[in-house]
Amino acid sequence: MCNKKFNISVTGASGNMGQGFLDELNKTPNLVDGIKILCLYKNEPKKLKKKYKNLSKKFEFIVGNIASSEICDEIVKDCSLVLNMCAVIPPKSDQRPQSAIDCNEIGVRNLVNSIEKVKADQPALVHISTVALYGHRTGANKFGRVGDPLVPSPFDIYSATKLRGEYMVLESDIKTWVVLRQTAILHYNMFKDNLSDGLMFHTNIDSPLEWVTSSDSGLLMRNIVAQFKEKQIPDHFFKKVYNIGGGASTRTYGYETYDEGFKIINGSFKDFFKPHYNATRNFHGMWYLDSDALEKMFHFRRQSCSYYWKEMSSRNKIYKLGKLIPKSWIAHFTIKRLLKNYNSPAYWAKTKQDAKLIAAFGSVDKYNELKNLSWIDVKFPDEKNIPIEKTTEERILAYGYDINKTDKEITKEDLIQVANAHGGQCVNADIFDGNLYKKLLWKNSDGEEFSSTVYSVIRAGHWYNSLYNSNVWEFDRLAKKDKIFAHIWYDSHGKDENNKYIIDKNFNSRIGE
Repeated sequence: MCNKKFNISVTGASGNMGQGFLDELNKTPNLVDGIKILCLYKNEPKKLKKKYKNLSKKFEFIVGNIASSEICDEIVKDCSLVLNMCAVIPPKSDQRPQSAIDCNEIGVRNLVNSIEKVKADQPALVHISTVALYGHRTGANKFGRVGDPLVPSPFDIYSATKLRGEYMVLESDIKTWVVLRQTAILHYNMFKDNLSDGLMFHTNIDSPLEWVTSSDSGLLMRNIVAQFKEKQIPDHFFKKVYNIGGGASTRTYGYETYDEGFKIINGSFKDFFKPHYNATRNFHGMWYLDSDALEKMFHFRRQSCSYYWKEMSSRNKIYKLGKLIPKSWIAHFTIKRLLKNYNSPAYWAKTKQDAKLIAAFGSVDKYNELKNLSWIDVKFPDEKNIPIEKTTEERILAYGYDINKTDKEITKEDLIQVANAHGGQCVNADIFDGNLYKKLLWKNSDGEEFSSTVYSVIRAGHWYNSLYNSNVWEFDRLAKKDKIFAHIWYDSHGKDENNKYIIDKNFNSRIGE
């Protein structure tokens, strides 16, 4: 850790997680006595300066873009700890895909390069990644953990850019880093954000979701800062990947999340949605086997989903008016209008965007079949009683080796077996000396060679494919040779599918040869 005066730099402080972090700092301003907090913003943060006036003397604001290497050099200078919460997420990443590339990918590369250039007292990096890297999950594999295969959903530019950004951190020469894969966040702008775009229709009714509130996420970051400042963080925390999740009390399915929201106006999911509104695959989310790991170190969990919805109702008294308005009116003016939005499946069908329908439903025909169904024809998972499985529940998943082994127990045979399960090869496994951060040479199932640390491959779930350098998703083809990808991919895709999903240079989505 650094010996210099303790200062921190923060990116993404205007986002939901960032606001949660600043809220927690604002409650305990003594935590940052005598230190400087450098915050990067794209625009002058006048509202935030006013909101956090308790911290104003401790803040220094830099207006700029993380896509600028010069800006990144400036924010890491004389810094002890960098919190990178900056990200362009859906629906903005769908609306402005180049912005997602600039922030989630180029910006991370710049930040990594700037930190690497600091040779003496190099700052530590806390990098926020995402659950979206794991791709779509079904009930067959609703539980997951760090180390699971990374199969981001086709056409999701957000997850593709975050995949590449995370990999840069893992493969960097930064001495002290940690990657936190953030799950879906419950925040108090959810209604406003979700009623402005067709993104809500991407959520599958049977998607397993483990949420966390923006407040608890902020407390996590605040506690990391506090423990880092006092040099109380366990050494084993760093150079690892973790899942951020709220635990058993925040596990739901997609439809139930909507149900809880509509209960505020005495409604339900079925009152406002039809079976063909929502995608049946190609989303992301899962319940974690390992999200307790961060809780044990930083004790940040306070709020369940039930708590959140009660707060949502008490903070927004106007929603009580919804109880007096006919549900058909609400459906017409809030939900149905979004079917015309560019980001909804109904719009894709109307404008003949077959590639997106295939990704989201399996085929155009399967989408059209849903139009003829009523809710009584649709199976909901555990509708009356959602079972909360124990977090220690194990499942049979193809990892290629015993994932429960300790780091010291990993052998070269494990590396060989993992590579073989991927349909590839660990070219120089013989030089493995027990150091998980040593870069080895690997071959994927296409015979392409790539260099990667042992940790990235066997502990973090990374395995090189076309998505690591282009917006091309080839999991239909790769899963035929890759047992690890196949275990997840074939839960929601047919073995007879042979689609190559491409976002071209003009950001058009299509299926290629």
